[in-house]
Amino acid sequence: MKLTIVAAKAKNNVIGKENDLIWRLPADFKRFKAITSGHYILMGRKTFLSLGKPLPDRTHLVITRDPNFEVPEGHFTFGTIEDAFTFCNKLGVNELFIIGGGEIYSQTIAMADKLILTEVEAEPEGDTYFPEFDPKDWKEVFREYHPVDSRHRFAFSFVDYEKIEQQ
Repeated sequence: MKLTIVAAKAKNNVIGKENDLIWRLPADFKRFKAITSGHYILMGRKTFLSLGKPLPDRTHLVITRDPNFEVPEGHFTFGTIEDAFTFCNKLGVNELFIIGGGEIYSQTIAMADKLILTEVEAEPEGDTYFPEFDPKDWKEVFREYHPVDSRHRFAFSFVDYEKIEQQ
């Protein structure tokens, strides 16, 4: 199973504050929807709660330490990331998209095959961070710059990285 991390991060790696996004970037939301629709998406409980409700046309896999935490029918909870991976492998899931938050990213980045990032040209204050990663382990395969405009308060780039196979 291929593991793909999807995130929007600032120059200082901030991804959120008080369980919410720092920015509203319509083009980023549109890209996120296009990439993840029709797929399984893995997230932590706080990220799931921040969504308000399950995103349409996606199966949500929620990591939580609370055995009583419930999600709507057709979505699933797991006590560990490994349990979620086992579930996906049994179902034959080809690609799992990891969508946050910071703790889930930190626990999965070493296993990820691809990073699909929105790199925002800002350095906001926050309390949730994307983990540092060694650029020597990743090859940039796509970059698309977006300047500030009437719908986007910050400039940003869509950047995709693929893990470099170690020999």
